[in-house]
Amino acid sequence: MTGSDSSAVRIGVLGASSIARRRMLPVLRDDKTIELVAVASRDRQKAERFAAEFGGAAVHHYQALLERDDIDAVYLPVPNALHYRWAREAIILGRHVLAEKPLTTCAADTADLAKLAASKGVVLRENIAFLHHGLHKQVANMVRDGRIGALTHVDASFCFPPLPADDVRYRPELGGGALLDVGVYVVRLAQYFLGEELTVAGAALRQDPSTGVDVGGSAVLCSATGQTATLTFGFEHSYRSHYMLWGSTSRLSVDRAFTPPPTHAPVVRIDEQDHTEETTFPAEHQFAASAAAFAAAVRHARRTGSDPDHGQWAAASVRTAELLDGIAAIAHRSEATPV
Repeated sequence: MTGSDSSAVRIGVLGASSIARRRMLPVLRDDKTIELVAVASRDRQKAERFAAEFGGAAVHHYQALLERDDIDAVYLPVPNALHYRWAREAIILGRHVLAEKPLTTCAADTADLAKLAASKGVVLRENIAFLHHGLHKQVANMVRDGRIGALTHVDASFCFPPLPADDVRYRPELGGGALLDVGVYVVRLAQYFLGEELTVAGAALRQDPSTGVDVGGSAVLCSATGQTATLTFGFEHSYRSHYMLWGSTSRLSVDRAFTPPPTHAPVVRIDEQDHTEETTFPAEHQFAASAAAFAAAVRHARRTGSDPDHGQWAAASVRTAELLDGIAAIAHRSEATPV
């Protein structure tokens, strides 16, 4: 890597996916601290379409992009089951990595990537964008300041209607399924408010009989101090993106919690015994914030030779993967009713 400490972070994109096109490529293109250098796809025409829309070169195949000498970092939106292979290859070549969630499909692979990234001094981030929205820090401050009393329970749900039949999330060999696709959000939300010492106390998954992937599920987590979390996720539901924090004196709730549009001004509602109040917070572009935070970490690593926040991010990502593994391991499984 030859970029200076302050020069733009040169990013290549491995995979021309829907989420890349809708969420991340526009912010990578528009961020002045980032240079979108190239887009790679196994489909040459798709790479050319994406490059024409967002700039940079069109590259046929991922390895060819990784071997370019004008790339500092990669954004990795390939299917879940391919994250580990291509993130590992990128890290070995000294590329910083921003990978779509989940970072990998199992805790062992996530831990391996975290260890490898630390040894190479490169930045490794899991793109769970809601963590970069300032709303949740504000909510955490309210909880810390006792606004809802002692926090006793977290309830979170992220669900949406069925997807087109050919969607990659229905393909088990590519890491499909609701637990990995949307369960990761509600699990990470529980970690955010209850800490990393969580135990899976119960779980259920509903499996599509034709594809074998889980299309919905629920889990119960318990913290080391006895707080609980009930989590619901899936793509066989009407839309809901919500969490509720239940305290000893009141309840706090947030709608459109996980993927709000950049123009959405989030509302925090607090319900007490005889009083309700709502507070509106500023709209934020959480995907732009995620990209900017990644670029800032890369620039810091250029100056110092390491990522000082690696331990925090790695520990949280590994714990998320362990909890997802735990849910899958103990879940009661039933057959989903065809929609």
